[in-house]
Amino acid sequence: MIVVIDYGMGNLRSVSKALESLGASVRISSEAEDVAAAQKLVLPGVGSFGAAMGELERRGLCGPIKTALASGTPYLGICLGLQLLFESSEESPGTKGLGILPGTVRHFAFPSPLKIPHMGWNQVTSVQRAAYSVQDGCPILKDILEGSFFYFVHSYYAEPADRSLIALEADYGVRFAAMVWCENLFATQFHPEKSQSVGLQLLRNFISL
Repeated sequence: MIVVIDYGMGNLRSVSKALESLGASVRISSEAEDVAAAQKLVLPGVGSFGAAMGELERRGLCGPIKTALASGTPYLGICLGLQLLFESSEESPGTKGLGILPGTVRHFAFPSPLKIPHMGWNQVTSVQRAAYSVQDGCPILKDILEGSFFYFVHSYYAEPADRSLIALEADYGVRFAAMVWCENLFATQFHPEKSQSVGLQLLRNFISL
């Protein structure tokens, strides 16, 4: 069972429908017990960092998410679900994130003609990570070609303190982390559920873990 975490924000239905279309058994839930019992977790997100953390705390979900990740449960964060993994965000000064990954979330800051939010298709490139050999490629990127395009909608981007966490990068006035990966933790700044066949392949790979 894949549990899509409901914290009152985010595109829950589009993510769950994409997973179900690939044959996954999915439950949308805001219950700590379901998060703890899940075989896999998905944390989607659309909204502000501060409001999202407030809802996760109010619903008692921060602890179960951290415990599940520490126990090896596969986790897929999407958009805000990536940013919440970090310690803080320029979007909500003073608000602590989940703190699972070291680093912060930055606001895009550059002159025109680039518009904020970064919205639309963008190309991603893989990052060679010293901690992993070529043979140990990221399992949810199986059969996804180098230089593929994914769909983005965001005004903020994660800046990991440890660059070895970055699996994919993209460029929008600055190089930024399009995907992070650490063992059973996978998180994308782009929206795989909106990225047509290449996004569905990533979700298919996650289901197959």
